[in-house]
Amino acid sequence: MKTQTLATVGAILIALTTLSACGNTIRGIGQDTANTVNATQAAGKKVVRAAN
Repeated sequence: MKTQTLATVGAILIALTTLSACGNTIRGIGQDTANTVNATQAAGKKVVRAAN
């Protein structure tokens, strides 16, 4: 293979790896946000029960 072809294939592999990492990060942020919402709702329910 030519050097230019190898460089192109390498660049494509690096780009795909980077995009994969971004996808994992976005998924993690979504899970963290969902956990935060659940914890806030649970705390709100505890406050309501304590007030009754």
